[in-house]
Amino acid sequence: MAGNLTGRLLGNRYLIGERIGIGGMAEVYQGQDNVLGRTVAIKIMLPQYAEDPTFTARFRQEAAAAANLQSPYIVNVYDWGQDSDTSYIVMEFVRGSDLKTAIKQRGAISQRKAAEIGSQVCQALAVAHNLDIIHRDIKPQNIMVQPDGNVKVMDFGIARAKNSVKAKTSQVLGTAHYISPEQAQGKELTAASDIYSLGVVLYEAATGQLPFDGPDAVSVALKQVQETPVPPREVNPAIDPSLEAIILKAMSKDPRARFATARDMRHALNDFLSGRQVNIGGMAAADTALITNVVPVIPPAQIETDKTAVMGGSASNGAQAQGTNWMQSKDPNGNGKKPRRWGRVAAVVILLAALIGGGAYAYQTVIPALTAPKTAEVPDVTGKTVDAAAGDLKSAGFSVGAVDYVYNDKVGADLIISQSPNAGSMQEPNTKINLSVSQGIEQVEVPDLTNMTANDARAALQKVGLAYEAGAAEHSNTIKENKVMRQTPAAGTRVDKGSTVTYILSAGEETIKVPDVVKSLEGEATAELKNAGFEVVVDYAPDNDVPEGAVVSQSPRAGEKAKSGSTISLVISTGAQYFSASAYSNDPSAGSVSPEYTSVMSGGSVTFYISPNSGYVVSGVYDSNGNSYGAATSVTLSNVLGDVSLSVEFAEDPSKPEPTPSASSAAASTNASASAASSQTTDSDEDDDN
Repeated sequence: MAGNLTGRLLGNRYLIGERIGIGGMAEVYQGQDNVLGRTVAIKIMLPQYAEDPTFTARFRQEAAAAANLQSPYIVNVYDWGQDSDTSYIVMEFVRGSDLKTAIKQRGAISQRKAAEIGSQVCQALAVAHNLDIIHRDIKPQNIMVQPDGNVKVMDFGIARAKNSVKAKTSQVLGTAHYISPEQAQGKELTAASDIYSLGVVLYEAATGQLPFDGPDAVSVALKQVQETPVPPREVNPAIDPSLEAIILKAMSKDPRARFATARDMRHALNDFLSGRQVNIGGMAAADTALITNVVPVIPPAQIETDKTAVMGGSASNGAQAQGTNWMQSKDPNGNGKKPRRWGRVAAVVILLAALIGGGAYAYQTVIPALTAPKTAEVPDVTGKTVDAAAGDLKSAGFSVGAVDYVYNDKVGADLIISQSPNAGSMQEPNTKINLSVSQGIEQVEVPDLTNMTANDARAALQKVGLAYEAGAAEHSNTIKENKVMRQTPAAGTRVDKGSTVTYILSAGEETIKVPDVVKSLEGEATAELKNAGFEVVVDYAPDNDVPEGAVVSQSPRAGEKAKSGSTISLVISTGAQYFSASAYSNDPSAGSVSPEYTSVMSGGSVTFYISPNSGYVVSGVYDSNGNSYGAATSVTLSNVLGDVSLSVEFAEDPSKPEPTPSASSAAASTNASASAASSQTTDSDEDDDN
């Protein structure tokens, strides 16, 4: 499958979003896992490789191997699969930017930060190498720097498990600027190859420039084999000698002279970061493995140097096997002397045969024709990418002219729609062929429909060329009724023009019927209301009819509807309430007054009984509220709602007769008179004596 895949659903699960990158073998899209509801990155093999069953098998096998790598510094692989003619890997979506972008924007980064990044990559490689997995394409483009400063190593898609496929892979993959010498020669790779590539990454990060560069991939690969890198401190004098020594040891031409393991390199970097002495086996800052043989320059090939590419075949035949060992050739007699000049020429021929025969860098014309034709037929490059077209046109003696990018809904993105001059026409050599390239279906940004009415949402979508569809309304506690509460795809997503956006209107706040908890015990009522989605507050009051601890009343009442999360008020009974009844008399000797009982239930009644003694009458009766009951001999107080008392005043009976004196009373009176007369006589006699 070719072209932009945005909007396609893979495996009935992964919705492909915006394309976020493209490499030599695959393109990467941001996507959505519709099952787990998370953002993912979806890596899709390019069509030219998808048609090759060998590449497809490796793609699946290496995805499975990468899925077993568990490290905080490795991008997680979640899933892989095949959908029709599309092979894909589903990975963790990492926010941030790759290290290459950071270096391009700032140049050399701080040496401490470079060492921290190197240490984390070493830890990721150690996990892979422990499982016999070699990455084979370590480069800054495959190192993602997250917002928190930590890194994630990605793109194990071309990694090779040592126990997979064959003892040697049929093709060596990598990126020219970062491949190890043995990788450039097509030799079997080990973990040391990843260490070399990481050394190149650290060199570039610390200095801001690559150790080896050239006009094409072949010349860069040859420099990896032949040349000694300029010591980093000559490029950036601020680099610490210890860090320089670590970088140069990692970049040793001889794999045996590099760090034995990624873990060893990590320890050296951590020693540097902590200020400890760096022990790297006695290697000084200026040491490096030198290449003694010189390789003639090979004509440049039209391959991009910063993309993963096929670097050549394995030693599958005698000539090629000899070509991979051209640097270690000996005298035919085996005495270890340097080969004669004809030996070097033979080595060059063998190397060229290995590169061309293995498909490395697609070198089209080794020896140009002695005479160029006056005109040539223009090849048909429609349906191809610009890079592929450039190769075809160059082979035919032409070059790419103006490239015009236009939207097209029939031809996939990045593929050529038409060319001028037309295919089949005869043109002079070096004629520039103008190309019209498809940008795929025009992409537009989905507007934010939140809080819009349905009419406004439709108008906003039509304005940018999108179709619309209304989904079933849903309740919302934050969005008003009949306003858009959410949409799919989300606002800000870029989609093909003409795509359909589904909007969901709010049905307003969800209400729930309040359950009936009156006369339920407090604990039961509270639990039932909370389970229904409400909050509860309680108050307490006496009640003569509801037992203590049970609900007397609730608000809102049972059966009414209230918002989820709203508060229901309950009144809990403290049981029946009683009041005291008491009575008072102004003269207890004149009579008595008493209630029939001294404790009265709230709302009840009590009768007071009044009984005057003989010779007395009731002159007044008053209750505690000031009411008068005349001379009643009984009073009943009804609907008692508080303590009550009754006061009674007694008075002598006015109709009572005066008592008649008795004989004893008369005698007493006579005696009293005689006594008084005697007293007076005695007093007179005493006076006379005086």
